[in-house]
Amino acid sequence: MTRFAALAIATAIVAAPAFAEAEKYTLDSSHSQILFSYNHLGYSTTWGMFSGFAGEIMFDQADPAASSVTVSFPVKTMLTGWEERFTHFMSADFFGAADDEMVTFTSTAIEVTGDTTAKITGDLTLNEVTKSVVLDAVLNQVGDHPMMNKPWAGFSATTTLLRSDYNLGQFAPFVSDEVQVQISVEAMKAE
Repeated sequence: MTRFAALAIATAIVAAPAFAEAEKYTLDSSHSQILFSYNHLGYSTTWGMFSGFAGEIMFDQADPAASSVTVSFPVKTMLTGWEERFTHFMSADFFGAADDEMVTFTSTAIEVTGDTTAKITGDLTLNEVTKSVVLDAVLNQVGDHPMMNKPWAGFSATTTLLRSDYNLGQFAPFVSDEVQVQISVEAMKAE
């Protein structure tokens, strides 16, 4: 899921002024989140979140398709709002997660679709399964951060995942197989 965030950042930077070569941007971990939601038995929508993750973007403004994004974070950084749910997600019913199990995303292509939009394709590794995913990304803003006095980028992205694609389909279809993913990230130009 975090890889989705990194891909969205690359899209955001597309609208910034052109540079001669790719420049490195790093995620602002304090202002980057991935929300996920799913239908629970038809009664409610249940939410979870990943936050505080790290990643980087190598962005070529002259040729955005040549840019790249990478993100990774431990699956155990998942926030569910209820300890029993977190414990169940980390059990053999779902992740069976080791302390060092990572979620990773690596971009493979960026297709600019408008002045502030793009489709970012990448490899998402979740629960030791790697699948190609596409993020629908939107540039929120690019410019100098008013407090940090350096180039900054912000964007949003969405995608839908199937739990069963990642061997996490327990209790489907009663608990929906589809998981909606919303990403909001900020990235700063690296020094």
